[in-house]
Amino acid sequence: MTSDLAALVKSLDLPAKVRLLTGATAFTLADEPSIGLREMRFSDGPTGVRGLKFTGGRVVTLFPNATLLAAAWDERTAYEVGQLLAEEAMAQQIHVVLGPTINLHRSALGGRLFEAYSEDPLLTGRLAAAYVRGLQDNGVGACLKHLVANESETERNTMSSVVDEKTLHELYLLPFEIAVDEADAWSIMAAYNDVNGVPATEQQYVNNEVVKGAWGYSGLIMSDWFATKTAGPAAAGGLDLVMPGPDGPWGDALVAAVRAGEVDETAIDDHVTRLLRLAQRVGALGVPRDYPADLPEPTSPVRREQLTRLAASGITVLKNDSDLLPLNRSTGVALIGRHALETIDMGGGSAAVNPPYQVSVAEGLSALLGDRVTVVDGVDVRTRPVPARGGFLTAPSNGQPGIDVILYDAAGSELERRFCPQAKTMIGMDDPFTGTVATARFVADVHADGPAELGVLGVGAWQLVAGEQSSSFELRTSGSGMGEEVLTPPTRVITAEGLGTFEASVSIDGMGLYGLIGNGASRETVDVIDDAVRAAAGADVAVVVVGLTEEQETEAVDKTTLRLPGAQDALVEAVAGAARRTVVVVNAGTPVLMPWLPRVDAVLWAGLPGQEGGHAVAAALLGDIEPAGRLVTTFPAADGAAPAWSVTPVDGRLEYSEGTFIGYRGHFAGHAPEPAFWLGHGLGYGEWEYSDVRLVTGDAPSITVTVRNVGRHESREVVQVYLRPVERDEPVRLVGWTSVTVEPGKSARVTVHADRRLWRRWDAESHTWTHRLADGGKFLVARGLGDIRATVS
Repeated sequence: MTSDLAALVKSLDLPAKVRLLTGATAFTLADEPSIGLREMRFSDGPTGVRGLKFTGGRVVTLFPNATLLAAAWDERTAYEVGQLLAEEAMAQQIHVVLGPTINLHRSALGGRLFEAYSEDPLLTGRLAAAYVRGLQDNGVGACLKHLVANESETERNTMSSVVDEKTLHELYLLPFEIAVDEADAWSIMAAYNDVNGVPATEQQYVNNEVVKGAWGYSGLIMSDWFATKTAGPAAAGGLDLVMPGPDGPWGDALVAAVRAGEVDETAIDDHVTRLLRLAQRVGALGVPRDYPADLPEPTSPVRREQLTRLAASGITVLKNDSDLLPLNRSTGVALIGRHALETIDMGGGSAAVNPPYQVSVAEGLSALLGDRVTVVDGVDVRTRPVPARGGFLTAPSNGQPGIDVILYDAAGSELERRFCPQAKTMIGMDDPFTGTVATARFVADVHADGPAELGVLGVGAWQLVAGEQSSSFELRTSGSGMGEEVLTPPTRVITAEGLGTFEASVSIDGMGLYGLIGNGASRETVDVIDDAVRAAAGADVAVVVVGLTEEQETEAVDKTTLRLPGAQDALVEAVAGAARRTVVVVNAGTPVLMPWLPRVDAVLWAGLPGQEGGHAVAAALLGDIEPAGRLVTTFPAADGAAPAWSVTPVDGRLEYSEGTFIGYRGHFAGHAPEPAFWLGHGLGYGEWEYSDVRLVTGDAPSITVTVRNVGRHESREVVQVYLRPVERDEPVRLVGWTSVTVEPGKSARVTVHADRRLWRRWDAESHTWTHRLADGGKFLVARGLGDIRATVS
């Protein structure tokens, strides 16, 4: 096989080889008919296979987010998700899905943590390996991202993560190593940031010496989009493919670098060989692959069942006083909160997709309890306006929720008409026509009973007409980061009444995200809370749904606090003071602060639950599906109360000064106060006794334990084993886990196999694994480190 690829490479001249090493478009690679190479198609994929368009593409399935899926602590679940994503990819003839994201949750302020599995490297690596196998067993390539030390978003394109060698290997490279070792992921994506002063796309040490050298990796390393800054240094530094295309820093510049002797042509041959190997694996070289014709649609009953089950199984019970949950079906419920009506089912940035629908918690719970549910809106949760949703704007062309967009060139000739159901569209990137857009016109009918907030988003000179109001203005980016015009485009909003049609036009110079904003005008917070209190006082149980939005959980922007946005804390406090019993559902993919925790009866963490989110939360609340999740990251008790906190570089450098003591490791060592909830915490609907804990010695020991469900419900338990080393400079670490489902009153004997990789110590002087942890450490058998059930020497 390798010799066949070598012959194909040899048949190409240097410019032909270099041409293949930059994308042909934003998400495709060039073909080369002379060697039988066909186009390869890539798609973003952490929460669904979006397809070849960044926004406004085909309708696809929206999956639960990575932290929610990971909360199952189940490799079988991760494998199933990989299989389902492969089906979604095959339906579009996508060859490579750009996921999983396996950076760690170093600081809870990281804006993109919702895309990544966990703060723990073993949990992350094992789940990633299973996800990769699920994809690649079906002939669809996975892409591990982002290599490496890309744990935050602030200044991500220019900052340098400063990480010592031991920490780099024992923490941040370990998930990549596991996924390469156990699943042979076919591609890896190099990150935007520098690592110790060297761009990730030029990392001779990481890319060549570690990944391709020590690990023997045979796959392809591509750049993140627009991350590559150089020709010769990147090509010599182990990068195989520049994305996107067709332009970039390679091309003629790389040909010149080779001819000048800056880059050896054997390096180019290696890059092309790896690209052809990927093409061969995904069916784009040689015999074309077959694609199934009977794959489930995003709205099919089988998808609805799968998505509901996957989301509900990861939902995590953080508190459940007096066994309030699951709720009795005869219970009268006051369902309160903006997130109850507008449930946030996905994060922002490249993880966003175009789903067929998004079920709210109000819709899901009402479908099961009918008129026993009273729904009350909550306080505002956003500071930044977003494109219209929920039918507030409809397109005149078809009457459907969304907007009409007409694109014109500089001469005023019409290039394309679009119906945009999400009230937004990308312009200037992967447009399906020749020509350049100079002007875009946006049209929608407004459906409002009272005052409305209407506006636009996107860079350019705007003219807006809403009813009798009109205005002209210019919107520009702040210049604070790359990709603003796509990821966080500027906005402008007006308040108007008595509207029919809303029109706007914009002069465009370049690519960007554009759309129309539309929603009801905000009410006074005190009036909203008064309505909520009245509803809560009249119900058996108040269920308050709070959370974050894509403002906090998104690519390109980090958080500044873990506090809930707006007056949501005040809403919970007021409801808890009026209600007989109060349940809080946290609709967020990452940790939030809960100052009201002592005054509520139960708390469910629901993540970003995907298109069936409302049905999943309802099933969890009523016990139709047990919310058996366990936290994948530690929840700090206060802002700053964590081993690693700041995500803001100083003079372009972000120091990983906490070393290997991130998350639960640092809390357990006393480097930060006791957290609100530990990694691994989750109550489910069972109650558990542990007994007869035994150690089975060996190169990698095992722990056996009997668990008994003494609760009233069948439940799934996750038995976790941590190693507390005898060395004072070594942190506690998760070394294994297993799960078992047990009926009430029954017992099960389980075995947890410790992973031998967690015994290694990296020696920075010899630059290799030279030490093992000393004997004398202890195993902690736990339900999270806040609930240790046994200690074994």
